[in-house]
Amino acid sequence: MLSLYVPGDSIVHRLPAGPKLLALFAASTALFAVSGIPIHAAELLAVAGLFRAARLPWRDTLHQLRPALIFLVPIFLFHAFVTDWRLGIETVLRILVLLLLAVLVTLTTKLSDMIDVLERALRPLRHVGVNPSKAGMMLSMVIRFIPLMTREAREILEAQRARGLDRSALALLVPLLIKTLKMAGDLSDAIEARGYDPETVAPVWRRWG
Repeated sequence: MLSLYVPGDSIVHRLPAGPKLLALFAASTALFAVSGIPIHAAELLAVAGLFRAARLPWRDTLHQLRPALIFLVPIFLFHAFVTDWRLGIETVLRILVLLLLAVLVTLTTKLSDMIDVLERALRPLRHVGVNPSKAGMMLSMVIRFIPLMTREAREILEAQRARGLDRSALALLVPLLIKTLKMAGDLSDAIEARGYDPETVAPVWRRWG
């Protein structure tokens, strides 16, 4: 979701964000409702066909999967030595299909469209005091802050390493916390300066009171 959208004009790109996210949720549930290596292998081939239909470069896909693939090896080894190697293969296939589906949605769906879907999904909760506009804005800021925090942590770690403090957790966490609070304060001031004032949502019981 971190601005990883790959522009395209394929049928997968043209699908609305809502149905894609709903299909991802349904597929995630179905993956754990069925079992069998042949079934999950067929699902993997079907997902590969969706990637081909989306005309996505495999380099971007592998880049997104690389951190997760590292964990699939110990998962398989755990099952191979503790339970059953066939269960290990089935578990790895199930997780791999789920990850590929998530990457497919991420690479073919704009983040703004996902936020719009979230806001529409939260509208029924307005009656209990949930503000969809605020929830969407908070999610957008969280997603935006993740790469910023990663960059700041990397810069702090490099500076502390030059001082011989790279093994101290406090030497990383304290400056990172200070920078995070400063950025949050600057962002709050910027939002107030622009007069951001979403519609106030009151729970039903307060309206009746």
